[in-house]
Amino acid sequence: MAELQQFPVMGVPVHLSTDYLDWLVQQAQAGRGGQVVTLNAEMTMQAEQNPELAQLIRQAELVVPDGAGVVLYLRLQGRRIQRCPGIELAKALLHQAALRGEAWPVFFYGGAPGVTEQAGDRLRQELPGLAIAGAFHGFLSPEEQEALAQTLQAQQPKIILVGLGVPRQEFWIQAHRHLCPDALWIGVGGSFDIWSGTKARAPQWLCKYHLEWAYRLYQEPWRWRRMGALPKFAWRALVYRLFPRHTVGQSTP
Repeated sequence: MAELQQFPVMGVPVHLSTDYLDWLVQQAQAGRGGQVVTLNAEMTMQAEQNPELAQLIRQAELVVPDGAGVVLYLRLQGRRIQRCPGIELAKALLHQAALRGEAWPVFFYGGAPGVTEQAGDRLRQELPGLAIAGAFHGFLSPEEQEALAQTLQAQQPKIILVGLGVPRQEFWIQAHRHLCPDALWIGVGGSFDIWSGTKARAPQWLCKYHLEWAYRLYQEPWRWRRMGALPKFAWRALVYRLFPRHTVGQSTP
């Protein structure tokens, strides 16, 4: 498998690749598990204030540039790379899983009650070969959490998608990935809402111009405080461009 080069974004790494899906497929075919982090400006700013989150990102097997701000930062540093939205990467991986059926079972955890199950039903209709080993919502009691852990350990799915929001989903994956060490674990945020039809994704023209965040803010106005990270990130990106503090990271397998 080709090595992935790292490049630092304000103290946390992003892996540079022209085909993240191919890397994931090779990883799964080889039976190598790993945690996938989809990095955006908000998470980067959180990591500056949260050393545990920053360390988690550094230890992840794959960190992709999910947000437009991260892509802009990389371009300011001379690294031209395409944005890789986590929802699209996860969906493409589900397509690959559907081609392999029972050999690549998938597991869903997160979202509101009923949403994750509905997302699974809709995905089965769209991807008939998809083998879903389980789907649990994200509001479980301690007893249900224990049942979830037992199910994961018994089923040993190939791909586990966790939608609990950032950074809760990343820490949950870190704490539970030992249950299925050969699985690919991906934090997918609100993807189950989109796949279930509960919410709509931004129109393609907004995605094209990196304005998906504005549509999400329109749908969920309570996010406005969190969106304050975006202008802060943009300012910090310019500062890092003029006064770089970090050097390019080492390549990792």
